[in-house]
Amino acid sequence: MRRKIVAGNWKMNKTFQEADDLINEIVEGLEEANLRNVDVVLCPPFTYMEMITDYAQESHYSVGAQNVSNFESGAYTGEVAANMLHSMGIEYCIIGHSERRKYFNETDEQLFLKAELLLKNDILPIFCCGELLPEREANKHFDVVKNQLENAVFRLEPLDFAKIIIAYEPVWAIGTGVTATSEQAQEMHAFIRSLISDKYGKEIAKNTSILYGGSCNAQNAKELFANSDVDGGLIGGASLKADDFLKIIDSF
Repeated sequence: MRRKIVAGNWKMNKTFQEADDLINEIVEGLEEANLRNVDVVLCPPFTYMEMITDYAQESHYSVGAQNVSNFESGAYTGEVAANMLHSMGIEYCIIGHSERRKYFNETDEQLFLKAELLLKNDILPIFCCGELLPEREANKHFDVVKNQLENAVFRLEPLDFAKIIIAYEPVWAIGTGVTATSEQAQEMHAFIRSLISDKYGKEIAKNTSILYGGSCNAQNAKELFANSDVDGGLIGGASLKADDFLKIIDSF
């Protein structure tokens, strides 16, 4: 049975003290929350990993990274390896976020290598896919998402792919305040699940968690999460406000 997941992507935000205040508020809220089998994942900047993992030992959430190197180790200044994350108890890692693709020119080949290294180190990849606004307006959104999946994570063996979490993030909805409609989200999530079924079979498709990312907030989460193929959210801006993030978690 696939899990419901709400993951908070803090991106490059918060000073150390602000991060400490935020995690304290979230921890306090999670103690009172009825999680209803929802897995909560917090993905802070690398600089706050140790602090967030320390709090996680006594709270009800897991810790994820926002990125990982596609190299195993070596002279790659500024990079962070998958085995480093594993050694800190990191359980999840976002790969392929549209901001990484756009600003850092990440390729499908790099994402495939990242997924392999994460899985080798027992870290669950959260693989992001999604189309630009011109691609949706040209009715190419299905082709774009299919290509992103096929060129990266669909190259994995079935037992490895079965550990992958997919996050559909229409790029035109990230940080814009514009959200895909409930119908648009369900349509794409169902399409992704059908692709997984065609590639890996119905059982793996049924058990793959597919998250929605793209201006999901406390006001629209309940409607989005009510869709049969939407298994939670990859939350950006709303994860930086404890009250909003907790309301999203409570939306199932």
